[in-house]
Amino acid sequence: MKRCDWCLKNDLYIEYHDTEWGVPVHDDQLLFEFLLLEGVQAGLSWLTVLRKRENYRLAYDNFNPVKVAAYDDAKMQELLQNAGIIRNRLKVAASVNNAQRFLEVQQEFGSFNHYIWSFVDFKPIVNHFEKLEDLPARTELSDKISKDMKKRGFMFVGSTIIYAHMQATGMVNDHLVSCFRHAELDGVK
Repeated sequence: MKRCDWCLKNDLYIEYHDTEWGVPVHDDQLLFEFLLLEGVQAGLSWLTVLRKRENYRLAYDNFNPVKVAAYDDAKMQELLQNAGIIRNRLKVAASVNNAQRFLEVQQEFGSFNHYIWSFVDFKPIVNHFEKLEDLPARTELSDKISKDMKKRGFMFVGSTIIYAHMQATGMVNDHLVSCFRHAELDGVK
């Protein structure tokens, strides 16, 4: 079974690739989870974040945006002492800020899902890349989403982070055409 080259060096990567990466996500709580995790990944490898994902679930109340939005200074200090997560003051503060902005978007659009998927007309963009080096780190669309999210007050939502979010949540299908998941996800909304 042929897979995308990026996932072949680690069993955790393979599991993530085979079951999650590129699968369209429409659940707000899972969209928030990916948004939070993509933000903390900035400057690090995705594998580092995946290894800490369960710790994040515990530390961040299973990525409940209502609970995270209410975190106070004491809770943020507690998070900064948690060796199971990435203890970066700016990223912890951004996670709380982004939860608050996430709730504002839900209020305005009815759901974060409706907001974010409207940028792709509610259907995944299916790319047909043949080599790993063909995959972009950002696109004009991720630039547009990033700009809109920054305008709304989100942090750690640069274009590269947003494109990674789009890939993770299936807004784009960036599985290589030779990968078995490309065909499996083609047409999945």
